[in-house]
Amino acid sequence: MNIALPFSHFRIPFHRPAELRVDVGSLSPEFDESLATTYERIHSPGDRLHGLPAFDLHDPDLKIRIREADGEFYAYVEDVRRGCLAGCTVFNRLVEVGRRADRHLRSPHSRYRAQYQRRGIATAVYDWALATGICLMTGARQSPGAHALWLSLARRYESGFADLRNKKLTYLGRAVPAQELDRLQTRMFLLGREWSLERFCEAAEIQNARASG
Repeated sequence: MNIALPFSHFRIPFHRPAELRVDVGSLSPEFDESLATTYERIHSPGDRLHGLPAFDLHDPDLKIRIREADGEFYAYVEDVRRGCLAGCTVFNRLVEVGRRADRHLRSPHSRYRAQYQRRGIATAVYDWALATGICLMTGARQSPGAHALWLSLARRYESGFADLRNKKLTYLGRAVPAQELDRLQTRMFLLGREWSLERFCEAAEIQNARASG
């Protein structure tokens, strides 16, 4: 994708408009309606969502439009040929982590219309974020499909696992036993481009980091 932009590039001074609600679960007519409303706002001159930065994805018919609000990033995937939004990935802040880790980590959550699922869109959006230097961490639970996506990305980006409790992260290694993976405190992370494991552990104030794995 040839994107070489720093994390701070996307700190655009937007006021927070009405958000798309992005939850784990099945999609709904309300979600489709919110996508249609957001698409209309993106293409309405004078609206706060008009003119969002746009970047190409793996499919020439698709591009993402990025905005930032309160430190969280919203990646709206637009189907330019059909003239609609395919869905959205939100890169949430992790309220569970400490202040230093919060500067560098975001937790992505995605919702896409049924006809756009299983087309590699979420993978491409995560890949875009990692290529810009954003580091990602899982939430408390992952579906098998989401975990498989992360493992796929881990073949191309530095990754590892950490224990998260009381706002403190402790490095567990590049791999963990299955019983460890099932614990709510165990989180997987992916490092954005140009991050080393050692530098990340220092920047995010991860305890007992074993950079050698």
